[in-house]
Amino acid sequence: MTLELPTAPKLDDAALAARLQHRIDNKTKPLGALGRLEALALRLGLILGSESPALVAPQMLVCAGDHGLAARGVSAYPSDVTWQMVENFLAGGAAVSVLARQHGLALTVVDCGVRHDFAAAGAPQGGEAPLGGQRSVGANSSAPRDGLAIRKIAPGTADASVGPAMSAAQCEQAIANGIALVRELPGNALLLGEMGIGNTSAASLLLARLTGLDIDACTGSGTGLDADGVARKRRLLRDVLALHADAGTPLAALAAFGGFEIATLVGAVLQAAHEQRVIVVDGFIASTAVLVAQALRPHVVQRCVAAHESAEPGHRLLLDALGLDPLLRLDLRLGEGSGAALAWPLLESACAILREMASFESAGVSQRDNT
Repeated sequence: MTLELPTAPKLDDAALAARLQHRIDNKTKPLGALGRLEALALRLGLILGSESPALVAPQMLVCAGDHGLAARGVSAYPSDVTWQMVENFLAGGAAVSVLARQHGLALTVVDCGVRHDFAAAGAPQGGEAPLGGQRSVGANSSAPRDGLAIRKIAPGTADASVGPAMSAAQCEQAIANGIALVRELPGNALLLGEMGIGNTSAASLLLARLTGLDIDACTGSGTGLDADGVARKRRLLRDVLALHADAGTPLAALAAFGGFEIATLVGAVLQAAHEQRVIVVDGFIASTAVLVAQALRPHVVQRCVAAHESAEPGHRLLLDALGLDPLLRLDLRLGEGSGAALAWPLLESACAILREMASFESAGVSQRDNT
């Protein structure tokens, strides 16, 4: 297949930025008194192209996939946890499920390459989806399970310690799936989530390759490895980097290190940026998808809001590379989109301040005396 990536034009409307800043500065408060909420309001106004931005039909997209590298002991949990947590999402029992309900976020879970069959009886079973076609469902078609979209490329990636995690064709298909998924979703805000045992290893590898940072600095405990486990993980990932020394471009690195859920999120980010949706970035793995998308389309990050800085050490480095300042620092390391959901009310508040807070003139309040 020939993959056509969506465009993401630069946001450079200086006139709109000036009008937004004027509105913010003339609200009934001292200059800058709402702190970083003011910068957030300005960013949201620019992304949505409005002096009175409103967030409509927000979509939480949780992409799931298994990793062949997990068999090498890079996680404290077995790979079966991936499909078990997908079931937990669908049953409404996971953290992101609870938070999505609390904040009115529509939750879609995507099987991008889980080593498990979620299909209903009589639906196509297992195996690799044909390139250029979808074997199952989207938001507007007959789904095997409510809230589940099946875009399975294969039942887990290959082991990146012996060869590429994905073929180039698989990588492109996963990106194309993410693009198509976002096209089907309503609203003007996309919140990113993921699930995949072993995916902090893929994220660490991508961060190291695309930024040139040392792999040790990019690698943490993931789901809770002890010190010896982290040391083994770092040694293995250093070997994996060396094995794929020729994977220098963003797409080649993505194919080499995986995974299907990260590649699907890359496509989702690219399409959301193209449509000028607000992109709410969760933790380390979701941020890695933005890093790849940004390498492909340099202005993608202008549409992004970093929800939080996770406890995974590579996340701070990744946010620095993207130039994003996180809204929250809660030492989260769950993934799933949980941090994005927790930060969501701040985005709603920032928009409400722009739309509804009175100006000095409209409220008849005296401004600061500068004489």
